[in-house]
Amino acid sequence: MKRRLFLLVAASAIALGVAVVPVSTLAQGAAAAGATRAEIQRWERMAQSVDIIRDDWGTAHVYGPTDAAAVFGMIYAQAEDDFNRVENNYLTQLGMLSLAEGRGRIFNDLRAKIFADPAVLQGEYASSPAWLKSLMDAWADGLNFYIYKHPNVKPRVLARFEPWMALSFTEGSIGGDISDVNVGQLEAFYSQPGNAQVGDAYTVDPEPLEPGGSNGMAIAPSNTINGRALLLINPHTSHYFRAELQMVSDEGLNAYGASTWGQFFIYQGFNAGAGWMHTTASVDAVDEYAETIVKRGNQIFYKYGNEERLVAERQVTIPFKNPDGTTGSRTFAAYRTHHGPIVRAQGDQWIAVKMMEDHVKALTQSYTRMKATDYDQFRKTMALHTNTSNNTIFADAKGNIAFFNANFVPKRDTSFNWTQPVDGSDPRTEWNGLHDVEDSPFVKNPSTGWLYNSNDWPWAAAGAASPKRENYPGYFDRGTESARGIHAVRVLQNKKDFTLESLIAAAYDSYLPWFEKPLPALLRAYDALAVGDPLKAKLRDPIAQLRNWDYRFGVSSVATSLAVFWGTEVGAAINQGARTAGGTRDTFLDSQAAAMTLLQGLSTAVDKLTADFGKWDTPWGEINRFQRIINTIEPQFDDQQPSIPVAYTAATWGSLASHAARAYPNTKKWYGTSGNSFVAVVEFAPEVRAKAITAGGESGDITSKHFKDQAERFAAGNLRDVYFYKNQLKGHTERQYHPGR
Repeated sequence: MKRRLFLLVAASAIALGVAVVPVSTLAQGAAAAGATRAEIQRWERMAQSVDIIRDDWGTAHVYGPTDAAAVFGMIYAQAEDDFNRVENNYLTQLGMLSLAEGRGRIFNDLRAKIFADPAVLQGEYASSPAWLKSLMDAWADGLNFYIYKHPNVKPRVLARFEPWMALSFTEGSIGGDISDVNVGQLEAFYSQPGNAQVGDAYTVDPEPLEPGGSNGMAIAPSNTINGRALLLINPHTSHYFRAELQMVSDEGLNAYGASTWGQFFIYQGFNAGAGWMHTTASVDAVDEYAETIVKRGNQIFYKYGNEERLVAERQVTIPFKNPDGTTGSRTFAAYRTHHGPIVRAQGDQWIAVKMMEDHVKALTQSYTRMKATDYDQFRKTMALHTNTSNNTIFADAKGNIAFFNANFVPKRDTSFNWTQPVDGSDPRTEWNGLHDVEDSPFVKNPSTGWLYNSNDWPWAAAGAASPKRENYPGYFDRGTESARGIHAVRVLQNKKDFTLESLIAAAYDSYLPWFEKPLPALLRAYDALAVGDPLKAKLRDPIAQLRNWDYRFGVSSVATSLAVFWGTEVGAAINQGARTAGGTRDTFLDSQAAAMTLLQGLSTAVDKLTADFGKWDTPWGEINRFQRIINTIEPQFDDQQPSIPVAYTAATWGSLASHAARAYPNTKKWYGTSGNSFVAVVEFAPEVRAKAITAGGESGDITSKHFKDQAERFAAGNLRDVYFYKNQLKGHTERQYHPGR
């Protein structure tokens, strides 16, 4: 019975070019991959042309005669380091999580497939330019060669990778544009009466624990001691989200940095002449259209101007794994208008979502920017306008620095409110092309000599030389000034003697500006308490600690523990109170109404610290920890096993270095799962000099010495030297080999 059900599912999957394996038996090397003798010979020939050098940190430096050979080698190296994460990313992007995790992922998969139809991706691959097709071929070959060479590795679902699959994942951000589509609302729409099945219970990914984000900084030669441009690359993602590696070819490729698992390009990194850092933008790049629906018999139309257009309907089948190991499937009628897929209903209207869907152009931009060695070449890649969710900080060896605000911004009629669904029947709501770089918030070589972005608005990107908000439509940025942004400006402005080392110090500066307004308000509230008030005595010593605090984190700091626990208690109340009062956070804190909220919050924080750690005056380093004991996608922690103290806090409080930590159901200590994941600083000169660090270690193999060999350095912000040039690997080479050897 299990085999018959599997064959039914596999037949539909293979029709789309997807090889899957039974969840019960999984893959077994080449047999499961369906490799032919000709394919194996082709893989072996390519492997012989590729050299992988593993340095003494386990980082892969991949060398090939062609770009395709470098792609083959780098993806093979990624699979060696963490095949599970490579496969998981493509299960997510291809809408196949349900085959690995069960029915709870059906609507995650449906969301993926209504935006990226496998049949469409196959057509796009077929019509791709030859050079790009060769890279996709090499990518699939590298992964399939890995599966062939490692029969002990058992893919959960994907027994074989096809070249077109690379087009499903073309932009290396942690969420991507479709993450704006609410899975719960999608479920409600597509589980109308007659479609829902008894026993369905769907899993919706939780919201992030803290605002996501990253830091990018660029320093002009005029502000450095050595007269060379500097770049900080500091993405804040979940730990172990990207691999650190280098890929080099004889065709002009030589890029180093962070590559999202499964992708064949360096997403944030540098080459010999230039470097790039992406930070999540708050730009409006995705819009909702309210479609007026008209049903006539068995056909569904939507109004557009003076006409009625037929709603496109496509059957989408989602195979899934049952708890007993058997497989089943659900088929949905997925709807789309010319604006995009239908994702939910709002009253009698259907909501379509419009976003960038040019997969070939997006993959082209992601790859070609690695080979841009100066500003002019990089600017040409930006003309593709497919890096939809990011701002970019850039620097090059010629001394140029630049800030690009969001690369995909449609031109819109500003008489409409684009923060809400617009009328899909009104032709005036159509996009009218895209804004170019120069008519977006953009800065090149500012007079201040520095640039930054910390996922906040662009209006402070270069201090006094920043773009002016009034010069741009409101849809360019929906963000605010964050505590991290305030902090970044302070460490950058009025400083003319930057070095690689002092840029690292700035990136780990210990000040926490979020507390500048709330903490004085708390102290005023305490001082105003009557002498006999019970809180006066209970909070006396904690208040003394906070009164003498310099707003800087540290592993031995009791005040940091108090401040973070207190801020966690009152942060939501402060923001809600400000909204209710119709004012700002600062005006709310200055009002007497906030006093008891602040005091009770500290009282609760003291009680929690005492309950969890035995005393309220617990140093921060005893609470805030880094631990890597297992390599599951979902993190697991254990107070009884070794862990490392981390001084820096979550980005919420304005810390530039971010360690988003919390307690888990089985822990009292707080463990970080996101924030700083890869950090690099680069000095551009006649020769590049760089330092970097990766969370934990490069390998996902718990038995490898590189599983957590960078943990101590990561926690301390002690970056190691990058071996960018091949001669620098002398004396630092752990292993040199061809893939498969």
